[in-house]
Amino acid sequence: MEAKLKELQEEALKAIAASESVKELNDIRVAYLGKKGPITEVLKGMGKLSAEERPKMGALVNVIRDEITSHIEEKQTMLEEAEVQKKIASETIDITLPGRPVAVGNHHSLTRVIEEVEDLFIGMGYTVEEGPEVEVDYYNFEALNLPKNHPARDMQDSFYITEELLLRTHTSPVQARTMEKHKGKGPVKIICPGKVYRRDNDDATHSHQFMQIEGLVIDENIRMSDLKGTLEVFAKKMFGNDREIRLRPSFFPFTEPSVEVDISCSICKGAGCSVCKGTGWIEVLGAGMVHPNVLEMAGFDSKKYSGFAFGIGAERIAMLKYGVDDIRHFYTNDIRFLKQFSVPEY
Repeated sequence: MEAKLKELQEEALKAIAASESVKELNDIRVAYLGKKGPITEVLKGMGKLSAEERPKMGALVNVIRDEITSHIEEKQTMLEEAEVQKKIASETIDITLPGRPVAVGNHHSLTRVIEEVEDLFIGMGYTVEEGPEVEVDYYNFEALNLPKNHPARDMQDSFYITEELLLRTHTSPVQARTMEKHKGKGPVKIICPGKVYRRDNDDATHSHQFMQIEGLVIDENIRMSDLKGTLEVFAKKMFGNDREIRLRPSFFPFTEPSVEVDISCSICKGAGCSVCKGTGWIEVLGAGMVHPNVLEMAGFDSKKYSGFAFGIGAERIAMLKYGVDDIRHFYTNDIRFLKQFSVPEY
């Protein structure tokens, strides 16, 4: 029996040395040390030995089993290290190769327009104010000279949540809230960018949700000439130094007098074309002097203070600035459209 054990030991060690994978090692472990292996069979036959031979054979079996186990573990460590080194060699990165360009995101065109307008007016001493998109009727209408049942409310078909809550139809409520905070003391010089909502059918030039940037200045001795000068600076900054503006009489409940503001057409230089519908001018925004009723409701003395306000549609500006022909492009997230505004690589 001792000779048979020695023979099994030599066979096992040779098989371990010749193995080339961890799987082969596991097969060898099962073949020699498993429940059905030859060493286990030898142990089962120890009952036939004499009482003197049993301890001696038991000790020999344990030594042989431990040696085979030890060789398997050593060989397994070697094979695993070799596998790691092989994998490292196959995955070596040549750091001298040029890197692959990584596609990065960029600001949405509307975000760019809003930030550009913000930078312009901040440079002129304005601050940026924000307010809730779900607004109360008082700030959205009544504080802006639009009492209940006022016919001008029909100009802004609204999304009402309750009788007193609605999605704001303009960012003017931010102006009303800011004036109220000042408690009748000027100056006030703010712009209010944000989303607004109106019940409108979506088409190439209309959307039920759009971005608006409103401006408000209140102080002593503010005149229409201050409004015109401010809008001229805005037009030249956004559209080019060669652009001119004109003011046309209009009506807004919260300003008096009120004006529509046009810029000269960049395509025909005022001669008339299909873009400007033959007029040489393109409408861009509405503005006017703050109505005395609005000043009084916010706590300002309308005999001491005056002011002007204007409202800019960010989509309108972006369409003119970038030559976009459909407002829906800004919201459909077509990657082909968005890529046109990628930051160039240098």
